[in-house]
Amino acid sequence: MGESPAKKNKVSIDILTNWVSIIMALIFALPSLGVFLGIFYGVGNLPLAAILGFGTHFVILAFSNRIAKYLDNILN
Repeated sequence: MGESPAKKNKVSIDILTNWVSIIMALIFALPSLGVFLGIFYGVGNLPLAAILGFGTHFVILAFSNRIAKYLDNILN
């Protein structure tokens, strides 16, 4: 069995970077996928769903720098 450390150390930057990356991937992918699937199954129009899904993705991607800085401040 593993032993627990005697005192708490700060979280390493590698773990924080991974969490920021995972959260950013979810922020970029899930809203776009939700828009795409919602329109596709709701209306049944594949081209409209694809255009709005990609549009949502690129709008969110435009704010990726701000999102990354915000998440970095929260997790540090």
